Amino acid sequence: MHNTAQTPPPAAATALDSEHNPHTGALVIVTILFFMWGLLTSLNDVLIPHLKSIYTLTYLQAMLVQFCFFGAYFIVSLPAGALIRRIGYQNGAVTGLMIAAAGCALFYPASQGGYGLFLFAFFILASGITILQVAANPYVTVLGPARTASSRLTLTQAFNSLGTTVAPALGGILILSAATLGADQLAALSAADQAAYRAKEAAAVQGPYLGLAAALAILAVLFAVAKLPKISHDDSTTVATDGKGGALAYRHLVLGTLAIFLYVGAEVSIGSFLINFLGESHIAGLSHADGAHYVSLYWGGALVGRFIGFAVMRYVSPGKSLAVTALGAILLVLLATFTSGSLAMWAILAVGLCNSIMFPTIFSMALHGLGKYTGQGSGILCMAIVGGAIVPFVQGMFADTIGLQPSFLVPAACYLFIMYFGVKYANLHRQKVAAE
Repeated sequence: MHNTAQTPPPAAATALDSEHNPHTGALVIVTILFFMWGLLTSLNDVLIPHLKSIYTLTYLQAMLVQFCFFGAYFIVSLPAGALIRRIGYQNGAVTGLMIAAAGCALFYPASQGGYGLFLFAFFILASGITILQVAANPYVTVLGPARTASSRLTLTQAFNSLGTTVAPALGGILILSAATLGADQLAALSAADQAAYRAKEAAAVQGPYLGLAAALAILAVLFAVAKLPKISHDDSTTVATDGKGGALAYRHLVLGTLAIFLYVGAEVSIGSFLINFLGESHIAGLSHADGAHYVSLYWGGALVGRFIGFAVMRYVSPGKSLAVTALGAILLVLLATFTSGSLAMWAILAVGLCNSIMFPTIFSMALHGLGKYTGQGSGILCMAIVGGAIVPFVQGMFADTIGLQPSFLVPAACYLFIMYFGVKYANLHRQKVAAE
């Protein structure tokens, strides 16, 4: 039976277990990366309804944005892990930043080239972010005492949530400020006027994304010259396996991979449909620009919850915390699905608070005890972020067929497995404590 203790991988712990963490500076620098990819990721929630209106897309077609963005995680994660093993965590992060900057720069020609080029730009941008994820997540787990790795990763994820909180409101101001035409109004225009309208609306993304490209390039330079510690994993920390299958021989990693897939899928899917959901007449009847500010509240809930989780999870089992928050998410999504008005609106927004600890908790639980397989395990977990491509796509299909509000049962089902994973982990934790 695999070791599934509460603490994450103790790699390099002997050098880092001290009252004052000598790697605080490195953590600050890595935390900036978490902020940036949070901001870039949640801007998708603003662009999806914007592009849907411009190009008169179905929900399924609009979800191609998330399909291309999060599909990059599946395609790039394992090559990214191999790249980082070759060039190191720090150089890997620099490479990821430069690729992400190139992806942002591609939004300029995409605004003149149509929806297909936008999708390509999303893929390149996400490829860079994937490399950053593969490098930064395991980096955080070893930049301090092993016993507080879950708590530490939760804190850095809080700054990721700060980026996701700021982005929708900022995007609403910079991209959605102008009133968009409805499908009927657009159809009434001549072909030439339709093309001119689409070009004008698409051009709204040029300035914000060129600014982001410049910021990422500057950050890459700063990160390249920063003095960061070299991180390596001690092979002796690997727990016993049957010697076959590498990282996938650890059952808790396999279950954690599925949990990451479903968690990211549910979180991204809810965020992707929020502006359209809040625009429904029987929910809130909000314009896209006004709805964007409420999307910030959804991601802001995760921000607040992660700061709370940073403190609480020093004393409460990660498995118990995960199970409770997943149950809360299920109940809130069901409320949003079967009620209307302000109750449905605030219920779906409150899911963000429940999401808060899920990613870092699942990630650190899944990586526990992998030792020399930690890098491989991180790559596998980052591949599972492809859930952000698949689950919104599935919900989009249901939204087109049975309606937008009932389609939220899809993320509710995702949280059900996450609750199971948390309960299973909590039981194993109790067994270990009893054995000791």
